[in-house]
Amino acid sequence: MNRPSHRPSGGALVLFSAGQDSTTCLAWALERFDRVETVGFAYGQRHAVELTQRPVVLAGLRGLSPVWDARLGADTVVDLAAFGALSDSALTADRAIEMQANDLPSTFVPGRNLVFLTFAAALAYRRGLETLVGGMCETDFSGYPDCRRATLDAMQQALTLGLDAPMAVETPLMALSKAQTWALADTLGGPALTALIAEATHTCYRGDRVARHAWGYGCGACPACDLRAGGWTAWTAGGARA
Repeated sequence: MNRPSHRPSGGALVLFSAGQDSTTCLAWALERFDRVETVGFAYGQRHAVELTQRPVVLAGLRGLSPVWDARLGADTVVDLAAFGALSDSALTADRAIEMQANDLPSTFVPGRNLVFLTFAAALAYRRGLETLVGGMCETDFSGYPDCRRATLDAMQQALTLGLDAPMAVETPLMALSKAQTWALADTLGGPALTALIAEATHTCYRGDRVARHAWGYGCGACPACDLRAGGWTAWTAGGARA
């Protein structure tokens, strides 16, 4: 396994959905922090199958490296059903996945990352963890304004001020394309990690775990599948480096 240099720290909490991006971020954190915990959110998402994949992916990561196994700590799932009910998004209701008049996709869940980070920060504070790690990206993404680094910088400042304690928000994928995200996973864990991501993680907005493609399970038509598939094609063609 190709390991970047390790930086001791007070520990990290990874926002982990069991998707491609958050799994790559978890591997990234396991290479850099002595203690890593994970948090996920049940917010009434249509693709709630991602929640059932969480233990599968976590067990797979533990099996890839004894170092990762030793560093990986508790996993917490937070019930945010009430928040999901407020959003009326194509991710939380049976609506068409399409662009809206405001130039945002109907899959946009207003304030989702802001809420996730607030709950994650409260947990991290209690657990003595000083860094939040998320898979937000403003390169290959679906156009969500709460994925932008400027938004996350503001949240980092607000959380640090509001808690009166350090609370960094790390986004290792922020400037990466999906092809580069596949390449980063390969750098971190080699073919074993990319195979785990393809087989066990879930990204498809429609929650399809029946159709298996080279890049993993999914409907193959929603925006999340398009991004993941396009990244896989570019990476396997040799068009991206971590």
